[in-house]
Amino acid sequence: MTANQWMKTPKGYVVVSMVAFLLIASIGSLDFSGIYNGIIAVVVSSAVDILCSRIAKKKRMMPDGAVITGLIIALVLSTTSSWYIVAATSIIAILSKHLLVHKKKPIFNPAAFGLLLSILFFRTGQSWWGAFGDIPTWTVVFLLIGGYMVTNRVNKFPQVFSFLGTYFILLFIMGIIDVGDATDALRSPFINACLFFALFMLTDPPTSPAKYKEQVIFGTLSAIVGAVIYGIFGGLMYLFIGLLIGNLYHLLVPKLRNATIIKPGRLIK
Repeated sequence: MTANQWMKTPKGYVVVSMVAFLLIASIGSLDFSGIYNGIIAVVVSSAVDILCSRIAKKKRMMPDGAVITGLIIALVLSTTSSWYIVAATSIIAILSKHLLVHKKKPIFNPAAFGLLLSILFFRTGQSWWGAFGDIPTWTVVFLLIGGYMVTNRVNKFPQVFSFLGTYFILLFIMGIIDVGDATDALRSPFINACLFFALFMLTDPPTSPAKYKEQVIFGTLSAIVGAVIYGIFGGLMYLFIGLLIGNLYHLLVPKLRNATIIKPGRLIK
């Protein structure tokens, strides 16, 4: 595959968008430590991915998925995160991709899994600075343009819209009835984080469904879990937990589809 052909693939769109976000957010905030973290995350993720593939004797492939995982981690973790925290988070993410698998596909979104465990193990700060929450509001346009291109390319609009619609409606209702700090999640930088999450993490093809009906269920389920956890507990883990629950639903769908179905006068397996 030529470079031009690769650029037109879903992964190509994501990598280009992530790199652009990295540069825009760094220049806009006049803080270039995020680029340094990005390099560390990408190098470590790619190295671990290649090593795991060789150990498993898999066909040699370009580690573009690992590059995406590393970029997402760098754009979510605070720019003040130590290099070894960035590296450790990247290692956890890629190991989950190779160890937690079903039919040769990862069960959980690697970036979400790594970032969730980094909160639990390392108490990491996660600012989602790559979603432009710390720079002028108008820059969210870049996030929406990149997100539209990626979502359109992977055909995940039902999933994204069902997630965002459910998520915002639930938070609005919880804000009215004064549940936790739900109204805070409807402001920047939480809005930025939610958009980044929905457009670039929720849409990961290997860990989310392709059929429209299942996409709607996946997006709605992830939103309900995430919104409820935020409303009750707050914190930084709510989006990741919602997505991982959605990933489990995606894992169980084929099993439910193949389960025994009883029809009048007939048993179908």
